[in-house]
Amino acid sequence: MSEVTTAEFNEEGKYLRKIRSFVLREGRLTKGQAQAIESQWPTMGLDYSPTPLVLSDVFGREADTVLEIGFGMGASLVQMAKDAPEQNFIGIEVHKPGVGSCLSDAAIAGVTNLRVYHHDAMEVLEHAIADGSLARVQLFFPDPWHKKRHHKRRIVQAEFAELIRSKLKIGGVFHMATDWEEYSEHMLEVMQAAPGYQNQSSDGTVVPRPDHRPLTKFEARGHRLGHGVWDLMFERIA
Repeated sequence: MSEVTTAEFNEEGKYLRKIRSFVLREGRLTKGQAQAIESQWPTMGLDYSPTPLVLSDVFGREADTVLEIGFGMGASLVQMAKDAPEQNFIGIEVHKPGVGSCLSDAAIAGVTNLRVYHHDAMEVLEHAIADGSLARVQLFFPDPWHKKRHHKRRIVQAEFAELIRSKLKIGGVFHMATDWEEYSEHMLEVMQAAPGYQNQSSDGTVVPRPDHRPLTKFEARGHRLGHGVWDLMFERIA
């Protein structure tokens, strides 16, 4: 589970830009993580710039691009990139050990279709990702901020949904997953009210875990203990 951002929102879900939205979390790197960053960053790392990426230049090809916000230690992101070599993948994470672990796993797996940012998701999305350029945006197990007084810190808010919509292609999908049922209900409420989206659920609620999202060890353990995980997938239709 990854703390994506410490962004603040007001009661209407408005992102408060005057508040610094993140702190790069250095953490304590293992030797392997540090070595992976040193050796793999030149090929897989993306240095933040407020200029939109030209994805065909970054990946050397035209292909559908999937962006994941807050990939944690990166194991599932690397697995997805390995399983779908025909797609491009971009991951964003503020926690440096997670970046190092992801790069290490990616190198071992031999994936060439993955790039990572060690930066704030909001800044990357707003400035470094071109409008209408993504096939899918993934937000898996973000901080649920389960205390009521902290709900305004939840990343899934009205303005965030609009930001994601602007970055998706028509037909692109915003895929969320959480292990907090109450947060899934919050996500559903926000997304049902967001213009330009269509819920991919057959009954207007959540969807079964799609094949492209690997089952994490944490999630598998939760299943054994009877804990739930809720996936939501909303397609950009306008």
